[in-house]
Amino acid sequence: MKTNKKSNIPKKSDHVQNCTSFNLRKASRAVTQLFDEALKPCGLYSTQFTLLNAINLSDSATITKLSQALVMDRTTLTRNLNPLQKSGWIEVVSGEDRRTKTLSITKAGKQVLKEATTYWEEVQTQVVKSLGKKQWEELLDKLDLVVAKLSPY
Repeated sequence: MKTNKKSNIPKKSDHVQNCTSFNLRKASRAVTQLFDEALKPCGLYSTQFTLLNAINLSDSATITKLSQALVMDRTTLTRNLNPLQKSGWIEVVSGEDRRTKTLSITKAGKQVLKEATTYWEEVQTQVVKSLGKKQWEELLDKLDLVVAKLSPY
């Protein structure tokens, strides 16, 4: 990192160029836009596709468990679940105590997920091909490491 010659303080431009958060978010936006465009025919965003998959794969997922698994705060998760519930793709029901909410995918949700998976597979193949299989695998390994080292959960 470049520093000011009069001190060891990084130059202001380095705060952006070398910012981990900025660079991860920029890469995330590029990938998100690609997947969102591919999933558009199904009426899903990539975040919704991920949520439907997570709920579909989970036995009696709770909002707390899902938020921890996705490294997402509960408020953001709840806000992202609302459109899925309004579309009739998931059900949110009270658990054993009134504070716990259990999530399940509906028949309509499974149908839209099945349709979306076809589009997802196409764009996923494109991403792997563009990056190269080895670099794609290395990227996933590094991202797993970031989550393991920095996740609050």
